[in-house]
Amino acid sequence: MATTLKSIGGIGLLLVVLSGAAQSQPTKAHDPGPRPGVSAGTPLDNLTPGELKLFKDGQISFAKVDTVSSDGLGPRMNFDSCSGCHAQPAEGGSGPKPNSQFQIIKRLGLKNILPFFITEDGPTREARFQKTSKGTPDGGVHDIFTIAGAAGAEGCKLAQPDFDANKKNMIFRIPTPVFGTGLIEQIRDTDILANLAKEAPAKQRLHIKGKLNIVVSGNTRTLQSRVQGEVNNNGNDGTIARFGWKAQNKSLLIFAGEAYNVEMGISNELFPTEREEECPNAAVKMPNDGTNTNPGQISTPDPPFDVLSDIEHFAAFMRFLAPPRPSDTEPGGSASILKGKALFSQIGCNFCHTPALTTDPNSRVAALAGKTANLYSDLALHEMGKNLEDGISQGEAVGNEFRTAPLWGLGQRLFFLHDGRTSDLLVAIQEHRGSKSETNGVIRQFDGLSESDKQNLLNFLRSL
Repeated sequence: MATTLKSIGGIGLLLVVLSGAAQSQPTKAHDPGPRPGVSAGTPLDNLTPGELKLFKDGQISFAKVDTVSSDGLGPRMNFDSCSGCHAQPAEGGSGPKPNSQFQIIKRLGLKNILPFFITEDGPTREARFQKTSKGTPDGGVHDIFTIAGAAGAEGCKLAQPDFDANKKNMIFRIPTPVFGTGLIEQIRDTDILANLAKEAPAKQRLHIKGKLNIVVSGNTRTLQSRVQGEVNNNGNDGTIARFGWKAQNKSLLIFAGEAYNVEMGISNELFPTEREEECPNAAVKMPNDGTNTNPGQISTPDPPFDVLSDIEHFAAFMRFLAPPRPSDTEPGGSASILKGKALFSQIGCNFCHTPALTTDPNSRVAALAGKTANLYSDLALHEMGKNLEDGISQGEAVGNEFRTAPLWGLGQRLFFLHDGRTSDLLVAIQEHRGSKSETNGVIRQFDGLSESDKQNLLNFLRSL
């Protein structure tokens, strides 16, 4: 009997020990996922009545579905409206679910084949080829669809690119959100430079460098020092570009004009020629989009702004679009978010993802003047290593360099990194590591955090 009681007692003790071990096992950190609701898509506060009307007009143009006959859509394109690709969590965001591109062939009656990299629940994408068929650098966008089969494109037999044959030659890009971009446009070059130079010893210890994508025309010699004191006699040479995955665009108007021409095939006053000369559209003259010299004949609700072209409306919508609103409590509660915010700076994420920059106090738009932009980006280019290298050069950015992506609005994004390869924020963080990556030191410090601290940091990022 005594032996039996001792055995039972021993088993009880063992169960207590095992139970304690199970309870002490740390919960693995995980991405809490996109926050519910909508925290973006509204205009800036304190716009004048005229600015607010222009914002609303721009929003109508941004959402407009273009056609071959009325707008000159194509002949090659990735989609037929701006908002179709910039829809998550509201107009101006990134790619939504379900993927808008998935249904466009059926919706327009196109004689196209859906490529393997466009899926219903996958990211909205554009495709770029790294090399031409001759092995020379390419880097350009190869639009996914053609207008063959669409209304107004009768007789067009333009073929899609051979994506299957270029599987190993292809990289992808997903849409960048445009929330708060008017604030980004108004940050002075000198302030971007000064921020890049800040805390140099701490950055050097982590091997963080960074450079800026300087606008260069023709054969003008340029160095980073040009903006820092050299006399500039060549127009925009030496100024800092800041929009796009590689900070390749100087302004929102250029960003809009290039996207209209490249993503939708619509020529405009900034990009007045067609990218593809086949399937000419006689119904819509060139450039397809331009200043309206007959105001009152288009569908905007405010006649004073009828004169503006589509790309000017797009730029106005983006310029007056407010940044996303962060959450103080979701996910994980306010205490976790505050701890995560402190850890963000403690391990060095803030050296590239600068929490805030200030706009020019002399901006002609009062709603943009002297404002704190909580963008979490230094707007500079950084080496990202082999994991993220895409082999594409744009301006001063080479194949393994990318602009520090602004993190505001991260809490409601569905896909991460330039190609949308993951929906898991933890995976996205780890993908930053690699040979020659400037982030390796920061990633090592992230790896050294406890699981609970990693979770706090992930909660903070998803609160943005």
